[in-house]
Amino acid sequence: MIPELSNPSVCMRDPQGVEDIIKAMHKAGPNTIQVISDFDMTLTRFAYNGKRCPTSHNILDNSKLISDDCKHQLKDLLDEYYPIEIDSNRTVEEKLPLMVEWWTKAHTLLVQQRIRKDLLQVVVKESDAMLRGNYQLFFDHLQEHHIPLLIFSAGIGDVLEEVLRQAEVFLPNIKVFSNYMDFDEAGVLKAFKGELIHTYNKREGALLNAGHFEEIKFRHNILLLGDSLGDLTMADGVHNLENILRIGFLNDKVEERKPSYLKAYDIVLVEDETMDVPNAILRYLTSTK
Repeated sequence: MIPELSNPSVCMRDPQGVEDIIKAMHKAGPNTIQVISDFDMTLTRFAYNGKRCPTSHNILDNSKLISDDCKHQLKDLLDEYYPIEIDSNRTVEEKLPLMVEWWTKAHTLLVQQRIRKDLLQVVVKESDAMLRGNYQLFFDHLQEHHIPLLIFSAGIGDVLEEVLRQAEVFLPNIKVFSNYMDFDEAGVLKAFKGELIHTYNKREGALLNAGHFEEIKFRHNILLLGDSLGDLTMADGVHNLENILRIGFLNDKVEERKPSYLKAYDIVLVEDETMDVPNAILRYLTSTK
């Protein structure tokens, strides 16, 4: 049905179940579909030529807008909390307060740097951030078929929007839920807006933004893309959900995390830096055959 599902990077617990979901979504038609996706390490690459690519937080952390002292402190936080975030032996309940702690400390440090809004464009341009291979096809296809894309990110909304803008794919069908910066009248960062979104509280974010899902309530078939187990709750605000196909990018600590990903996601893409599989599925879902 979809040759790309035979790619070496593709793992499935229940291939027949995946086929059944895809067929049901195809039968319902593209005007019933919405895509909900994480951003960092899902729409962006995890690595390129063996080198790690930055997340939207890292783009700032590694930039000239941040003092060396602050860079060291942010790196210390990463070294302390990232292993906890991806530890498959800890429960989400255990991780929750620690993730809040990490994001809060990181945001406090960034606010102290008095970052200027007008320089964000420059630091994104100078960064090594990259969208996944064949990303253009993904964004263009969604736009062409009027399929809404909700990007749900624990990163920094202002930065990720700039990444999309510079790649020329920040299209009208895209909506972003993320952590947005609050600038003062002089355009200097003074705080972060609203409720904190981190890796493991996306369900709360989805429910807080119920208005978005209300607007597209007839789109009850979901293609969900993520790279962490916390991303699985991004569709919890959807009304009258009929079918959901969960695609998980497994980028890091593959052997250790593979069993939990196979249990949680319908399709697991192992160390795959492209959008080839989501693109192939979308092509099939929007075809008339």
